[in-house]
Amino acid sequence: MSSTDTYNVADPAELRIHIARSLEERATAIADDAVAVSAFAGMEELSVADRTRLVEAIVRLLTHAVREATLDSRSEDVADLRQLLLNTSLDIRTIFSVVYLLERSSLGELAADDSFGATSETWPTVSQAVRHASFDVCATFCEIRDRQRSDITDAMTGLDTREVLLAALDKKIQRAERFSHPFALMVIDIDRLSEVNAAHGYGAGDFVIERVGIVVRNYFRETDWVARTAGDAFAVLLPETSRADAQQLAHRVRIVVEERLRLRDYRSDDQFPITVSIGVLFAETPERDLQAPELLAKAEEAVGRAKHAGRNRVETADAAPAKATEAPID
Repeated sequence: MSSTDTYNVADPAELRIHIARSLEERATAIADDAVAVSAFAGMEELSVADRTRLVEAIVRLLTHAVREATLDSRSEDVADLRQLLLNTSLDIRTIFSVVYLLERSSLGELAADDSFGATSETWPTVSQAVRHASFDVCATFCEIRDRQRSDITDAMTGLDTREVLLAALDKKIQRAERFSHPFALMVIDIDRLSEVNAAHGYGAGDFVIERVGIVVRNYFRETDWVARTAGDAFAVLLPETSRADAQQLAHRVRIVVEERLRLRDYRSDDQFPITVSIGVLFAETPERDLQAPELLAKAEEAVGRAKHAGRNRVETADAAPAKATEAPID
């Protein structure tokens, strides 16, 4: 059967639809081929399951871009890709290499389609459509990375965001369930920040947040996840950390902030001490159905207890189903 028997060669839109349909039919083979060699494209740090999910998402984007001759950044496929990228640390060069692999795999599968083989008169148009789509996908990656800089990095402190912390926490929960590797989660909340803002202006409050952020980041290991999770709160995920070590670290951070940070009012030259309340959650074998937001909420509840007990103190919790507590205070 010739290509002219199945679609109108003169109609670019119809040709794109036909190419996209063929890509959809061969999506599994295209993805499997790319996954087989993806470890050699800089993706060796990802599990096979994560590679597969990422590759399959890119195949869907390629197909979408071929069919529509563009990519809509508001599409569901782009949203899926954005979420996948949030859980990886792949650099843009690696991602481009994977897109190139998929472009070659896609062309190889399309060449085997009887309706437009590599020797047909439409093949140059077919290959151009796929290559153009791969450029669109790469451009979408760049756009996502640019947008995610604000999603993954807090602009004021340069720390990770709450979303990044939750993604990392999910992985630690899974690891603890499978291998009984303990971890701790610490939430550090600045005391009476609203009073600082009321008395000295939001510039003073921002100064306090920045300085506490610096202290927190410099105090912990490179392997720890440090994030700003709310306006006045930070969280630290501590892998492979015992209960005793986590408690000791929390007390030391509290003392460092109290002893080293002072807010100075340049109008009166008065100095105001800055303190923090800290909640520490310890997890060794968390329950299977426990989710990252629940664990973070439990650590935040411990902070609430510290606030109610007088602030500038440490309270602890264990990984267990969340329970209702008193309303938080500043």
